[in-house]
Amino acid sequence: MTTTLRYSLLDESLISARLVDGQRVQLSLPALLVALAEDGIRDFPALRPHQRHPWHAFLVQLAAIALHQAGRNEPFADEAEWRLALLALTPDDPDGAAWCLIAPPERPALLQAPVPEGDLSAWKSRLEAPDELDMLVTSKNHDLKAARMQQSAPEDWLFALLSLQTQEGYSGRDNYGISRMNTGSGSRSALGAVTPGGCGRRWRRDVQALLAVRTEIVNTLELRDQGGIALLWLPIWNGAESLAFSALDPFYIEICRRVRLIETPFGITCQATGSNCPRIEAKNRNGVTGDAWMPVNVAAGKALTIAAKGFDYILATELLFGAKYQRSVAQTLSAGDGLQGIAILARGVTRGKGKTAGYHERRIPISPKARALLIKKRTDALAAVAEGRVSDISKVRKVLWSALATLFANGTSEFTDSVTDKASRFAKSFEHFEDARFFRCAPRRAKRRRVVPGRRGRVRAAAVAKGRRPEAA
Repeated sequence: MTTTLRYSLLDESLISARLVDGQRVQLSLPALLVALAEDGIRDFPALRPHQRHPWHAFLVQLAAIALHQAGRNEPFADEAEWRLALLALTPDDPDGAAWCLIAPPERPALLQAPVPEGDLSAWKSRLEAPDELDMLVTSKNHDLKAARMQQSAPEDWLFALLSLQTQEGYSGRDNYGISRMNTGSGSRSALGAVTPGGCGRRWRRDVQALLAVRTEIVNTLELRDQGGIALLWLPIWNGAESLAFSALDPFYIEICRRVRLIETPFGITCQATGSNCPRIEAKNRNGVTGDAWMPVNVAAGKALTIAAKGFDYILATELLFGAKYQRSVAQTLSAGDGLQGIAILARGVTRGKGKTAGYHERRIPISPKARALLIKKRTDALAAVAEGRVSDISKVRKVLWSALATLFANGTSEFTDSVTDKASRFAKSFEHFEDARFFRCAPRRAKRRRVVPGRRGRVRAAAVAKGRRPEAA
């Protein structure tokens, strides 16, 4: 087992990305932040769908933390400045150990807390592949088999580690979840605006939105504006004590499990052990932690938890136009977002006790008129239209279900369980179709053609009245 520093995100080009021109490149973390600031990144080929939000949130929070500490509002222009700014966040580790995937156990490694005893021999759990580490419960419910990624790269471990540490919930004894969800069986749901441009445009927008509300988060949640713990893998964690929520920075990036990556002659593997308590003592917060992408149920004071239906048209309507949920910081539109091409992107994994209902993602286009009303916070008219559509779908579905049930019951009113199940299954197809087109702009009503005065116009009008084609007149 090696004890040297390996796979530094500050100095090694470990992250694969595709540029806007389609070119594949390998970048270090500072180089990636420069490329994002220039909106030069198209996507990340190695990123799995359920890892998209954790990766975006990590890059946004990290940049916001670094820029705040440097007293800046705009991103740095070159790699050297970003590297220095990131190193400044880990003053006790000037050699960059906290930004390496592998470091000695007694020292912090990226998203991995130091081990007090400096020895992993008592850690019995061994994970051989990145997808075995990545959200262990949910991986079984994504129609994917665990431990398939035997030929993996360091970035595969990075994304799996980030997914586990920033969106995992409770999964059995000694395996606690993150603070940024309502209960261990909740979900880290995310709603944010997407404006025209690449992922760098969205990254810059969310960084600036986060910096703008920092003071508000501090005052509302009683967090530390200065001197708070921002990177939760830096302090030693013995598994028996939790960090107080009030000791944190408002943009904190958390971890929830005691894991360490190690290098063997056969490549990277992971050793893990349990803990007697969660990393952060925040149970009474109910997931209300200042997460920039998390909607909050106002009356209940709880973070949003999505059900098996995901972001269906009923929930999406409430999240966009209703009063039940406080809109997330990233979801809130501003005049600087432009006039057209705006969408609201919703993402999340549905969790439960020992099970999940999969990954859900929905992109909702926002028309210029809806954008203006959302900015002015005048959504009553939009809510009324949406509620009317929801009601109409419900009425038609009931009629359709009754007709189908009568058909399957051979015209009788004896609706057995088999009959009702069949009717519900077929009626659900109608609802899914309406769900898919719910937020599309309604087609404009065709303008009535005005009859041109004169003999030609009168002849055409008479032909239409008699049911003949105008061309035949």
